[in-house]
Order: sequence, then structure tokens, then C-alpha cells
Amino acid sequence: MAASKLLKFPVGASLAAQPGRAIVDHMKTPIHTTAPSLEDIEEMALAALQVIPDPLRQHVRDVLLRIEDFPDEDTELEMGVETPFDLLGLYRGVAMTNRSLLDVPQDVDMIFLYRRPILDYWCETGEDLQDIVRHVLIHEIGHHFGYSDEDMEAIEEQD
Repeated sequence: MAASKLLKFPVGASLAAQPGRAIVDHMKTPIHTTAPSLEDIEEMALAALQVIPDPLRQHVRDVLLRIEDFPDEDTELEMGVETPFDLLGLYRGVAMTNRSLLDVPQDVDMIFLYRRPILDYWCETGEDLQDIVRHVLIHEIGHHFGYSDEDMEAIEEQD
């Protein structure tokens, strides 16, 4: 079962210590004794949203955030991935740059974060899990604003 939250602001996610984990730093990954759950990834994503500037957050307040273990088979085929581990996240919707005030919304905009591919990437790279979740989330928010993968890569190279 996938965890879903409609992103409403201000976000009040709590990263308070819970059984099976301890908090090292409020913006860093909790130490887990088991693989982080769908809910853990959701908490990290909601915490990442708290550091996005308010003017940008206002534009994603109605975007649905879904945390799932893997993309479904149709998404895998559509995206042309060799393995479900190749897709860490996905934006589904109409980018803001392609909208008109006269458009009638056909569906709700959604950002998907895929837990198992994110955890696999975390294990392979050793990067901080909170940083990975934040990066994937911001990348998908970039698609909501109309940026292509190439646009976002160019922006990242400027840093």
C-alpha cells in the first residue's frame, strides 16, 4: 500500500525519534535498524519541503505526493527503463509552463518517489538518504515548473 499525502503548507512533519531509529540531525537521515519504510521516506520528503522557499512551495501545494516501493509496469514501459531500480521518482501532470488559465484540469498533478530504488541508490553510493530524497523531490518539482532533465543538470553544474 502506497503512502500518499496532499501537500498542504505549512508542512508540519515531525522527525521525532520513534522506536527503531534515532535522530542524528534534524535534516539528516535517522539511523535505522531496519530498511526505512514508506512512511519514513514520506517524512523525509515532507521535511525537505520545509526548506523550499515559500514562493516556490505555494506552487506545489496542490501536488499529490505518493511514496511507493516501485513504479508500476505501465510506468516502467512508458519511461523505457530496463529495471524498476532505474527510476527514483516521477512527476505526472501538466507542467506550469504548459498551462493556461482557461485549461480545465484533467487529473491531479502527482510526484512519485520510489522507495526501493532510492534505498538501492543510497546503499550503492553511501550518500545521506535525506539528501537523496530531497534531491529526487526537488528534481520532480523542477518538472512541475517545466524544467527538463537537461535544464536541471545545467543548473546543478553551475553550483
